[in-house]
Amino acid sequence: MADGGSGTTEGGVILTESAARRVAELKRQEASAPGVFLRLAVSGGGCSGFQYGFSFDGDRQADDHVFERDGVALVVDAVSLELVKGAEIDFVEDLMGASFQVRNPNAASSCGCGNSFSVG
Repeated sequence: MADGGSGTTEGGVILTESAARRVAELKRQEASAPGVFLRLAVSGGGCSGFQYGFSFDGDRQADDHVFERDGVALVVDAVSLELVKGAEIDFVEDLMGASFQVRNPNAASSCGCGNSFSVG
């Protein structure tokens, strides 16, 4: 399931232009292999029940869903996708620093740092 590069997809995950630009920049800095993509995974833990994890990966699994924007691929496994369906991944720079942020419509609450969440 891919969105064709538009950055929007029904029931998927949206990668903003800012996030795609930052991922591309990080890949250039790391001199990553061309097939490397950003993986978003949700795991148990954190102060609110679930936590987001971002990593660079080069191995696709059978249950992975791929969402693309401006030539940058974001991969989410099927289990994690159920918890982040419809979420927007953004990269924000402000006075507090720079970070990837997840705007997750499925989160009933989240912690102050935004790295963990709970579902209703």
